[in-house]
Amino acid sequence: MTPAIVCRGLEKHYGDVKAVDGLDLEVAAGECFGLLGPNGAGKTTTIEILEGLTAPDAGEVVILGRRWGSHERELRERLGISLQESRLTEKLTVAETLVLFRSFYLRGRDPEQLMADMSLEEKRDARVGKLSGGQRQRLAVACALAGDPELLFLDEPTTGLDPQSRLQLWERIAAYKQAGRSVLLTTHYMEEAERLCDRVAVVDHGRIIAQGTPAELIAGLKAPHIIEFSTEPRVEDDFLSRIPGIGERRQRDGRWLLAAASLAQAVPALLAALDGAGAKLLSLSTHRATLEDVFIALTGRELRDE
Repeated sequence: MTPAIVCRGLEKHYGDVKAVDGLDLEVAAGECFGLLGPNGAGKTTTIEILEGLTAPDAGEVVILGRRWGSHERELRERLGISLQESRLTEKLTVAETLVLFRSFYLRGRDPEQLMADMSLEEKRDARVGKLSGGQRQRLAVACALAGDPELLFLDEPTTGLDPQSRLQLWERIAAYKQAGRSVLLTTHYMEEAERLCDRVAVVDHGRIIAQGTPAELIAGLKAPHIIEFSTEPRVEDDFLSRIPGIGERRQRDGRWLLAAASLAQAVPALLAALDGAGAKLLSLSTHRATLEDVFIALTGRELRDE
């Protein structure tokens, strides 16, 4: 099948800043693909180029087998776009907004069904300006689906939403993908990427530095567990490096985070070493490695760094 997205050597500069720096990407038909990275990594610029909203300085872009510049109208009919921040007309009602967006396409979805899918039936006659943040975001995604698109672009679709609204959007995105459609989303929520995406690419400074399934990227750490603890007095890196079973080490907010292949080996060894050194354990917890741990291992930075 024709890939949903193919781009090669994509570049975009703003003065001396390389927002996108030679990025290569391919998204298969029927795939949900995630671009992960902190603010300023180049995710939004990349997705705006793919959407035809921004012209690249260099590189090739093919969307659904077509190119911007020669198939503009056809592509607009086949795409759905939800921007990082959508500005909708506040005096229109929810129903009027969806009827308006449906009118932009030759074919599309029934506005009433879109309201039902996005749990907006009770707000059908409410003006957009009176909606909560979660309701506005669900409405923005409903507008993106108004043309029954083959490819859906979602830029940070759940930023700022409460947990319930986030879960509702995840359910709708998953249902859309299960219908055989393609999705490209940007996010810095690791649970979102692990739950929705078939594959992900880690973006940093305008480049893809790793890509694969979430499970593949996490397995690449070769240390599936993270031990997080704090002590009084604080122990030093040289002390931790001598403890068997401990891998990569980093500090965050006064706590140590240690990568470990086996908790059964590493935790008893850590406790024994701390006891022998006379260090008082203040807190200790463990978790399985996540995509955020992958990002930190690759870049040395937190995913939510500004």
